[in-house]
Amino acid sequence: MSLKLLILGLLMEGERHPYEIQQQVKTRGIDCYVKYAKGSLYYAINQLEKGGMIEVTQVIRESNRPDKTMYRITKKGEAEFQELLLQEMRKPMQLTNPIYAALTFASHGDPAKMGEALATNIEEVQRQAALLESILEQQRARLDWGARTILLGAIEHLQAEVRWLERIREEAWGRQF
Repeated sequence: MSLKLLILGLLMEGERHPYEIQQQVKTRGIDCYVKYAKGSLYYAINQLEKGGMIEVTQVIRESNRPDKTMYRITKKGEAEFQELLLQEMRKPMQLTNPIYAALTFASHGDPAKMGEALATNIEEVQRQAALLESILEQQRARLDWGARTILLGAIEHLQAEVRWLERIREEAWGRQF
């Protein structure tokens, strides 16, 4: 997902300051499937403002706290949001998985150590699925259809990944490569 799409989409819901955008990303579980550096969020906000897609509505000053700059989306930003939304919807799923490279050369690895690494991988994927399930359960009433659909899809992908990894373990570690 494009970081610009993420920012514009959250601003479509109402005015926000950058820290609030970060919090929404975390609260909604978006950080589980969209990775970005904290600094890149602020850079993207700056670029969107320079491009006239968002604008400052107010700066909230509080003693002993950093200023909070509130932003809203502009008409130009709404048009850009619609274009980015369609671009992302057209993109097919990418089949990339770090384990693919390892499996390519599995016949050269130490079976015992690879079995341990695979067990660790399975545990981590199960942990991620459980985390998303808890986010879905706790936030269901506040999540819109798109967010619920993403979480459900991600959970299903993770569950399928666990089944596939367990099948690899059964097939490969019952015999030599």
